[in-house]
Amino acid sequence: MYAVVDIETTGGRFNEEAITEIAVYRFDGHEVVDQFASLVNPERPIQPFVQKLTGINEKMLRNAPRFFEIAKRVIEITSDCVIVAHNAEFDYRMLRTEFQRLGYTYERDSLCTVQLSEQLLPEQESYKLGKLVRSLGIPISDRHRAHGDARATLKLFQMLLEKDSNKSIVQTQIKTLFKNNLADKHLKILEEMPTATGVYYFYNKAKELLYIGKSKNIQKRVRTHFTSPKGKSLKLQKLVHQVRFEKTGNELLALLKEQNEIKINRPKFNYAFKFRLFPMGIRIETDSTGYQQLHVEQARQEQDYLMVFKNKKAAVGRLFHWIEHYQLCQNKTSLANGKTSCPTFSLKQCAGACTGKETPKAYNAKVETLLTDLSFPHPSFLLIDEGRTKGEQSFVWVEEERFKGYGFFELHHQIKTVDRIAQRCIAVEHNPDCAALIRSFLGKKKYQKLIPLSPDGEQI
Repeated sequence: MYAVVDIETTGGRFNEEAITEIAVYRFDGHEVVDQFASLVNPERPIQPFVQKLTGINEKMLRNAPRFFEIAKRVIEITSDCVIVAHNAEFDYRMLRTEFQRLGYTYERDSLCTVQLSEQLLPEQESYKLGKLVRSLGIPISDRHRAHGDARATLKLFQMLLEKDSNKSIVQTQIKTLFKNNLADKHLKILEEMPTATGVYYFYNKAKELLYIGKSKNIQKRVRTHFTSPKGKSLKLQKLVHQVRFEKTGNELLALLKEQNEIKINRPKFNYAFKFRLFPMGIRIETDSTGYQQLHVEQARQEQDYLMVFKNKKAAVGRLFHWIEHYQLCQNKTSLANGKTSCPTFSLKQCAGACTGKETPKAYNAKVETLLTDLSFPHPSFLLIDEGRTKGEQSFVWVEEERFKGYGFFELHHQIKTVDRIAQRCIAVEHNPDCAALIRSFLGKKKYQKLIPLSPDGEQI
């Protein structure tokens, strides 16, 4: 990951300058994934020649944030990044100086597009940013302003990456960022890994699938496997010969794809998730007297569950919550105490289903309220989120409360009807794990848009 930076300053004596404007483009080697630009109040005079050069004066900066007010954002947008700048020594020094004034040690690796241009574009007459980008046909506007120069530097860096046929820039990044002594074969694999969200696959020399994983930063996660001293990672380091990846564009698709493909392929090193991602579940059944009962049990593949959980403690805790919230009877669950009345009957938190005082009809109505609250917001719907590339979006398709699959689209009319959705859908078999993942993202609202679908498949 790279942070393409440009900074304007007050000018003045060495290490007495202060930042007046900063622009940062967070770049994954393919596209910009985040950006930030701001004027900065330097709380000191600007040299007259600098005002003339940049057009930035003290009046413009009077109400601008001071550096300490944007420092956290700068740290976040440049985290795990190599700083890229035209004359990187200056821009990186200014960042370090401003952070030192705040008592914070700011350290990043850096790449200079002046030096890279001299190496990869040796025929150029000048390596000053303005003259260089114009000679290369790169548009530049707002010259000597941070956002304009940073944007031009980004375009230049993209061109340099394309010209870097032997991957020397990427190798430099990998070797400086990942200081552990990686084997050459692991370095070569890392060079090909994107910093995007998706699923990755480890293969041995015989092309057997060893491991499936997911990450919001594939390169970083694979690097962790190659440097970790833990048992599973050490075994993978010895056996891995190739790593494939598939971008998903967002975390939910990565999770859904990972758990589904682990179940199908059962890789040797996916110990934890070969069978169930959520191994405990709560199911519902009707007893001989007509009461609906809730049971915690180890989840079975063929059984439907109201909800599934990582462990029994979580499942039991949720069941106790439901009993209290919906005033259910503990003796009508797997937590029954074996006595005639449940522990909460004497506290008047149970209406007496355990003693026959509350009828099955009245009791089951409360259970139905629970079921309504647990159901998806619509029987059939699409969850829309980011896609793998700019301009693309993804969808997760649920039909009649069951996960059908996912897909990608660029134009809204491509998913207007169920037939078109089906044409673009990558089918996945429904299971409680999928439902739990989707329900989690719905609860956290971690998606761009929810589109309800009518019974005939048309968008509502």
